[in-house]
Amino acid sequence: MSDQQNVEAAWSRHTAWLTANAPVSRASLLPGVPESIIEKADAALRQHLGFPLPAELAALWRICGGVEHQELEDDEEGEVCSGAFLPGGVIMSPVDALRPRLPDHTGTDLWGGAPVVPWLTIDEAGAESGHWVGDIGVGQWSSDGLIGVGQKAAYPSIAAYLDAVYRTLTGGPADAMGPGVPGVVWGCLIWERHEAPLLDEALPHWTPVH
Repeated sequence: MSDQQNVEAAWSRHTAWLTANAPVSRASLLPGVPESIIEKADAALRQHLGFPLPAELAALWRICGGVEHQELEDDEEGEVCSGAFLPGGVIMSPVDALRPRLPDHTGTDLWGGAPVVPWLTIDEAGAESGHWVGDIGVGQWSSDGLIGVGQKAAYPSIAAYLDAVYRTLTGGPADAMGPGVPGVVWGCLIWERHEAPLLDEALPHWTPVH
């Protein structure tokens, strides 16, 4: 199958699970972006960094252009982000993904020319860590450890990453994706750490998938 078909199939499996088990997270998905936005992102990368937009990321953005967190009446403390349903964080929109990747105002590429683009972030207020994607696959990045980014992938593709998430949700083990394990709170899929929970008031309402 093509990159587009692989991503579509993996995404379909994952969103079907959300529909059945975490409908509020499913409702957080934004529609795919127009082709003109994808072409603009591709042109910016080619112009400033000399490489094209990864085909898989373009395929994902055609399906989902990011997320919009849903308002949760029970979440008085604002702890639960309904769109944070992947263990690597929130899917970044094209604008948010290119902002930390393109050269800064001095023309310096902080990523050292690595032909990769961030697509997941844990820090929505100002992306400082998450996952990148490139021709070699998917790996992790952080703003304080950009040296070597793009040299080692944890997953061969976005589709493989999504399939790994789906296998973790449906068959386990619960910690297959790292220290965070999947659970549902108020209709949202949230990956929580048993040893150092990020949730506070919402934690008693969080039910682990496994």
